[in-house]
Amino acid sequence: MPLGGKICCWLPRVLGIAFALFLALFALDVFDTFRGWGIAVPLLIHLVPSFVLLGVVAIAWRHELVGAFVFLGFAVFYISSAGLDRPWSWYTAIALPSAVVGALYLVSWIAERRHARRTD
Repeated sequence: MPLGGKICCWLPRVLGIAFALFLALFALDVFDTFRGWGIAVPLLIHLVPSFVLLGVVAIAWRHELVGAFVFLGFAVFYISSAGLDRPWSWYTAIALPSAVVGALYLVSWIAERRHARRTD
């Protein structure tokens, strides 16, 4: 596989993991509100989106189209649930990276199909 194909393959996976870890950083705000064992449940609830996206990355490792739909869907879901009256920085920090990862998964899926056709 040429270098461009390897980058096309690995970039959405690495960025998907990085995005899930970035979302996990937002869970740290529970430490301001809760103390002791009372922090466990809120922390787990805040980490659910990160765990789900990490699971999607694991599935999308073999099925890129799943990653494309879920990451693009997450971007749309975030915009619709946050509403359009929020600052643009909210969308550029959450929805834009998710949409980019979803688009990269789509490009990876298309490249994989083209590569498979050429080898057949």
